[in-house]
Amino acid sequence: MTKIDRLTNLTENEEILWQDRKRYLGLPLSFTIYSFSKNKFYMKTGIFNTKSEEILLYRILDITYKQTFGQKIFGVGSVILNTADKTTPVLEIKSIKTPDRVRKALSTLVEQRRDEKRVTGKEMFGAASSHDFGDEDLDLDGVPDYLQ
Repeated sequence: MTKIDRLTNLTENEEILWQDRKRYLGLPLSFTIYSFSKNKFYMKTGIFNTKSEEILLYRILDITYKQTFGQKIFGVGSVILNTADKTTPVLEIKSIKTPDRVRKALSTLVEQRRDEKRVTGKEMFGAASSHDFGDEDLDLDGVPDYLQ
């Protein structure tokens, strides 16, 4: 077994704690699958052309729960993740069942992973500020321009 095969087995053997599909009119009729394990959040979209996204839970900065009137009628809602991930700074988990329970579970896991990795708020907000404002120092004085 090669090193890549061993690494692939490690990620495939990770226990999925929650999984759901994006729903239309309350029915799971899409090819967008959301799931999370104790370390990562996964999103897979598509049937012919597939795209997979992974976000480490400790990189999630903020979790928001949203439910429109139409979503309430069909018993679904959305959870919005603001992350320190460069490729996916905002991820909306659209039209899932029990979105408030998912938000609470994710929030608990995020805090556990941050404690486990010893990630402080300062490090995470530093990542967010560089994304929001950029670290441009156009006048080359050693201080990012957004702080002046």
